[in-house]
Amino acid sequence: MRMIEKPIGLHEELAFMRAENIELRHQISELRARFSALQVVADSDTLTPLPNRRCFIREVERVIRHVGRYKSDAALLYLDVDCLKQINDRHGHIGGDAALIHIAYLIRNALRATDIVARIGGDEFGLLIDPSTEIAARTIIEKLVALMATTPFIVSGQNVDVTVSIGYTMIHPADTVEHVLARADSAMYAAKHVQRSAR
Repeated sequence: MRMIEKPIGLHEELAFMRAENIELRHQISELRARFSALQVVADSDTLTPLPNRRCFIREVERVIRHVGRYKSDAALLYLDVDCLKQINDRHGHIGGDAALIHIAYLIRNALRATDIVARIGGDEFGLLIDPSTEIAARTIIEKLVALMATTPFIVSGQNVDVTVSIGYTMIHPADTVEHVLARADSAMYAAKHVQRSAR
């Protein structure tokens, strides 16, 4: 006996389309959530609770555009850990990793929530201060250098001295990312040379 299919009415067809639409929206929402989670992982440093170099470069590009458009002031700071090799030699890489995490937390907690802090290399951190003046940038450097020197860092039951060298550059409207990073890097090495000469 042949079954005769009942024709679908307009009401049923609309209901079916609405259900399909809801399901598609749900799937799109899930895909967006997964993409966002992957984006966070891709932008995160593998050791510290900070963004990585990839994320930092993107933020520098954004601030350069902002400075160019609004003629505002922003600064980029390069921070290098002076003593990481000695910590690694004496306490192993676990001690060195602990030092980097310690420094990352100190920097992040010392700055405004709107400032960008990232680990951009093995023992180097980038700080993007927007807005900022030269005086403000120097004040932050003095604060961070003092904070590192006076905040205890204990590894293997021993108090370990942690010192840093920090250089900075102001961001100009016509800058490129490469020029800004190169100037900040040079300023950091100049600061490191001054510190070594003072010892």
